[in-house]
Amino acid sequence: MRLFNNNHSIFVAGSRGMVGSAICRLLIKNGYNGGEKKLLTTSRDKLDFRNNEKVEDWFRNKKPDIVIIAAAKVGGIMANSTKPVEFLLDNLKIQNNLIETSYKFGVKRLLFLGSSCIYPKLSKQPIKETYLLNDYLESTNEYYAIAKIAGLKLCEAYRKQYNFDAITLMPTNLYGPNDNYDSKESHVMAALIKKIFEAKKYKKEKIICWGTGKPLREFLYVDDLAEACLYTLQNWFPSKDNAPLDNSGNPISWLNVGSEHEISIYKLAQKISNIIGYEGEIIWDCNIPDGTPRKKLDTSYINNLGWTAKTNLEVGIKKTILTFKKENLLI
Repeated sequence: MRLFNNNHSIFVAGSRGMVGSAICRLLIKNGYNGGEKKLLTTSRDKLDFRNNEKVEDWFRNKKPDIVIIAAAKVGGIMANSTKPVEFLLDNLKIQNNLIETSYKFGVKRLLFLGSSCIYPKLSKQPIKETYLLNDYLESTNEYYAIAKIAGLKLCEAYRKQYNFDAITLMPTNLYGPNDNYDSKESHVMAALIKKIFEAKKYKKEKIICWGTGKPLREFLYVDDLAEACLYTLQNWFPSKDNAPLDNSGNPISWLNVGSEHEISIYKLAQKISNIIGYEGEIIWDCNIPDGTPRKKLDTSYINNLGWTAKTNLEVGIKKTILTFKKENLLI
């Protein structure tokens, strides 16, 4: 894969997270590990993206040519429900500072990563890019969703008003290496893997999972998203004829990124149990909200550009369980 010009430096904001680390792995694979092909990263303890002055100082010193924003405050239903201020305010500060500073310091191309939760709760399925803001959001993650919508719209505004080359990708539910397995902060895939793995390890006869298990979710292996990020940076330009159009016929600057792997949470728990070898009972706690009943993205536009997800769901889950063991020193 040929990436940009050899002297272009690429900054991955959020390089320690699941998405950012996957993008960095792919960049390094393609030669961005030193020399002319510079991969720029930093850590949270060295640079707080919520601090505009420090972000500007960093950009002034490092001078990135291309910026990928994978930095965000993220979490599952419980985290979103209990920390709405952080999920709204922290994400607004992070993305506003990075987008505004990128424009101010002459970044050539910017990619902002959002989330499929930006779409209405009861959206028509599969969800097209044009369904954004057509109806109300899912209440369990609306603060995070509003922040991500604001980031998408800020990129769109900079493109319209200042011709700044900012694009946005909206990935579906992600899983893979370097996920967050904290019991109160994790997303559904990571939460189930940890819960079921520990149930097998400690020989528990039953486990309790949140909700009814009925909601349908689409899952994308994080390395596939990394491929989509670099592919669109090289091949997608909203000003070209292949860009999607809004309901008024104007080009839009965001694309859905998903897979063909849609499964109910109930069946996902069964699949993970079978892979891990857990034979105990799974009890569903219906007092915990399910969230959006279904969230399947229409990925026609990005597929027509030439990108499709490659990783089979079962293969991806097996890889994720293996990395979970390694990351937690369980093998």
